[in-house]
Amino acid sequence: MVLPNFEELLQKYAHLIAKVGVNIQKKDTVVVYASVEQATLARLVTKEAYRLGAAEVLVQWNDDTIQREFLSHAAEEKITEVPAYKIDEANDFAQKRVTRISIVSQNPDALLGVDTNRVAAFQAARGKALQAVMEATQSNKLRWTVVAAASPAWAEKVFPELASSEEQVDRLWQEIFKTTRIYTEDPVKAWEKHDATMREQAERLNKEQFSALHYTAPGTDIVIGLPENHVWEGAGSFAADGNEFMANMPTEEVFTAPDRNRVNGYITSTKPLSYAGTTLNEMKFTFKDGQVVEFSAKNGTDVLASLLAIDEGAKHLGEVALVPDPSPISQSGITFFNTLFDENASNHLALGAAYPFSVAGGTEMTKKELADAGLNSSQTHVDFMVGSAQMNIDGIRKDGSRVPIFRNGDWA
Repeated sequence: MVLPNFEELLQKYAHLIAKVGVNIQKKDTVVVYASVEQATLARLVTKEAYRLGAAEVLVQWNDDTIQREFLSHAAEEKITEVPAYKIDEANDFAQKRVTRISIVSQNPDALLGVDTNRVAAFQAARGKALQAVMEATQSNKLRWTVVAAASPAWAEKVFPELASSEEQVDRLWQEIFKTTRIYTEDPVKAWEKHDATMREQAERLNKEQFSALHYTAPGTDIVIGLPENHVWEGAGSFAADGNEFMANMPTEEVFTAPDRNRVNGYITSTKPLSYAGTTLNEMKFTFKDGQVVEFSAKNGTDVLASLLAIDEGAKHLGEVALVPDPSPISQSGITFFNTLFDENASNHLALGAAYPFSVAGGTEMTKKELADAGLNSSQTHVDFMVGSAQMNIDGIRKDGSRVPIFRNGDWA
C-alpha cells in the first residue's frame, strides 16, 4: 500500500519546507542535506527553492550504510582527518550566510556495534573543523530548518508491529504529514497561526524574567538558573537579514538558554535518545554548579560518556525547553527515536552549546561576553527528553517568590 495522494502531499511538504521552513528569498544560495534515499523529496525541495527565486541549490548527500562502513573500517588517521576543502566549504557557507535545509531520515541504530571511540573521535574532529558554519547557524546569522522524511530502517524501528516495510514507511509518512500540518487545507496559513500561538506563550515568560526554574517529578529534583535578560522563543525565529524561519518542523516548544553555572540537582530522562547511531535509555544526571558530576544510563553508558567528553562545554546545559504533555506528538503515544519529534513531545534540556540569541543582544556579543552572561559554549548540542504527565515546574523570581508554570505536565 502507498498513501493515497502521496505525490500531492509530498509536493505540499516540499513547498512548506521552502516557503515557511527557510522562507527562501530572491538570490539565496540554498544547501540541502539529504540521504540518498530521499532523492524524490530533495528534488521537489530544489524545484520549490528555484521557484521562489533561489540563485542556486546545492545538495549534499549522505548514506547510513557508507557512513557505517567508513567508521568501522577506515584507517585510524582518516577518522579524525577533515579534508581542507570541507573546512573551506564550511567557512564559505558561513561567510555567504547560505540557507540550510537538513532532511533527517537516519536509522536510529545505524552505528550500533561500531567502536564508540571511533565515532566520538570522528564527531569531535568534524565539529571542530566545521565550527564556522555551525556558529553561524546557532547564532541565526543565516536561515535554517530541520525536517524529516520516512525511511525503511527508521520506520521499522518506530512501528515494528506492522507487517511490512511498506506499511511501516506509509505510517511514518502519515505522522510526519500530520505533525507538520500537511493535511490542513493550507499548511502555510496553519503554520502562521501556530507561530502566533507559540510566540504569545514565549512573551508571557519573557515578561516574567524568572531567575530560575525548579523541576520536580519521579527521579527529578533540579533547579536551573536563567541568565539575566534571557529570551524565550517559540516556533519561528528571525535571521540576521530580518526574515523569519522555522528552525524545526514540527515544533511545539518554547525555549531559552540556562545559566551554565547555576544548575543544581538531579534529573532523569523520560524518553529514549537516539545519538551517534545508538539508542540511550533511562539516563540520569546529577549537576553541581552547572556541571554534570554523575551520570548513568540503562544502556549505552559508554556512548553517553563519549558525548560528555567531547569538550568542557558538553558537561553543561545549553538549552531549556518547555513542551506540554498534551502536545499532539506526546498524545500520539509514539516514540520516534528521533530528537526532532521526541523533543516536541516532552520538556527537554540540551547538553552543549547555547544559542546566542537566547539573551538580549547575544548575536552581537563576543564569546567572552556570552560566557560572562552565563551562556554555554561547545562543539555539540544534544537534546534529551525529561518531561512527563507527572512533572511540575515553578518559576523562581529574584525575590525568591514562586509562580507555578507547569502542573502535572501541562501549563499552569
